[in-house]
Amino acid sequence: MAPGLTDTLPTPAHQLYSHAPRDIFPDGLKTTGQHAPLYDHIQPFEKFPKEITGPTVWQAEDYKNNPEKWTHRFSEEEIEELSTAADNFLASKTPLTGISKSNFILPKLSSFLIKLRADIVDGKGFILFKGFPVEKWGNHKSAVAYMGLGTYLGYFVSQNSRGHVLGHVKDLGEDSSQIDKVRIYRTNARQFFHADDSDIVGLLCITRALEGGESDIVSSHHVYNTLAKERPDVLKTLTEPIWYFDRKGETSKGQEEWIRTSVVYLERGENPRVYTKWDPYYVRSLTRFSDAGLIPPLSKAQLEAIDVLEATCNRLSLHMILEVGDIQFLSNAHVLHARTAYTDYPPPAPRRHLMRLWLATPESEGGWKLPFWDSNEKKRGGIQVDDQPPVAPLDAE
Repeated sequence: MAPGLTDTLPTPAHQLYSHAPRDIFPDGLKTTGQHAPLYDHIQPFEKFPKEITGPTVWQAEDYKNNPEKWTHRFSEEEIEELSTAADNFLASKTPLTGISKSNFILPKLSSFLIKLRADIVDGKGFILFKGFPVEKWGNHKSAVAYMGLGTYLGYFVSQNSRGHVLGHVKDLGEDSSQIDKVRIYRTNARQFFHADDSDIVGLLCITRALEGGESDIVSSHHVYNTLAKERPDVLKTLTEPIWYFDRKGETSKGQEEWIRTSVVYLERGENPRVYTKWDPYYVRSLTRFSDAGLIPPLSKAQLEAIDVLEATCNRLSLHMILEVGDIQFLSNAHVLHARTAYTDYPPPAPRRHLMRLWLATPESEGGWKLPFWDSNEKKRGGIQVDDQPPVAPLDAE
């Protein structure tokens, strides 16, 4: 049974995560992983706001012709500071999984990153850095500097069952039609609008594709307001805890293969904000379970909601292209993102390659008050299978 409705969260097995063995988890923290919400904290549609206001509500027109509002080109001084911190870290021989603010010192850039973190978590929710010298530094030093940068925005969480805290978006030739088994980031297929299982996602472009692979983002709060006016029936369907999300076999011992949750839900406490957790690939891939009668199939209302949500996101989205050396950071709380399909250059040219970070921002450090038991865990969310240790490979595997 779910716990009673209170402003505080229960403290069950998360001691296992706060005191994880340091010989497995260098910082003593374990990614908490995927799990169902606290159902008593799921609010009915009538409790949701009629309209969302504030900096999280933005339109593509606000930024389309004003890149200075959402891009930051690294200065020579900032690059030098990142380079020095990366060289010092490499010289320490510390494993990449052990990087933190305490061993990646940025005396000047850190003040900018603190402000940026607040803007990502509570503001417009995105930035595009430019001029990261990946070709000069190579993959290893670039990964160190990139992860070091990320430590100022959140805590690394595992992105898959293998424990990858440094992920790699790259086409590995897997069959994108096998959506019940394959993670789409490991293919060149289109990614529909979605949010990842973390508070913040980062993407560093190492190599571009020949064609495609371009990025679209949208304020989910602008989408919410639009649906509230145009299709309140769809919005209501999205707020109901009738949605099943596939775990694609990335489960710990004794866990179910799916999670029942809402798509759009409210924070806990006073003046709750609207949070969106969505990925159509994880919803459409469950036919093996619905055909067996283990979970309900998608209803007509749900199928329509999927189509309407995607169409609305496309209509309202901001388009951007990531060049080599660009870094995109996004909020997963109130920004949805998508990617066009792409074609790589023919061999021996390198394939399109993005390094990915999933970052957590716990309640105690300004993160959203989510209706999940781990809301105040430092490494909340992500994907954790049993005691799989964190790893940070320098390329896709």
